[in-house]
Amino acid sequence: QVQLVESGGGLVQAGGSLRLSCAASGRTFGLYGMAWFRQAPGKERDFVATISWNGGSTRYGDSSKGRFTISRDNAKNTVSLQMNSLKPEDTAVYYCAAALGNLRLRAADYIYWGQGTQVTVSS
Repeated sequence: QVQLVESGGGLVQAGGSLRLSCAASGRTFGLYGMAWFRQAPGKERDFVATISWNGGSTRYGDSSKGRFTISRDNAKNTVSLQMNSLKPEDTAVYYCAAALGNLRLRAADYIYWGQGTQVTVSS
C-alpha cells in the first residue's frame, strides 16, 4: 500500500512557475513508476509526465514537454513536478500516481493516487 499526498499548488500568473511535490508513504516507493496527471473541469484526466523507478528515464505529454520537469528522490520518498512558463490552459487539479510498471502513459495503469492539488494560472 502506498499513500500519496500532493502539495505546492496555488494561483500563479501566466509565465510564472510552480513546483509540485508528492510525498509517498511506505518502504517500497522505489519499486514504483511515478507520474503526474491533471484534470480540468469537464475534461478527462490527462497525462503530464512520468518517471521510472530509479529516475533514469522520463516521458512527457505534448502539453508539458519543454516546460515541465519531473524528478524523484527515492531516499526521501518524493516525486516533484517543476512547472515553468505556465499558461492559463495549465489550470487543473494535478494528481500524483504510482504504478507497478515503468513509464506508463495511461491513467488506468496507475494503482495509487493522491487527492490532488489545484493549480490555477491567471492570464
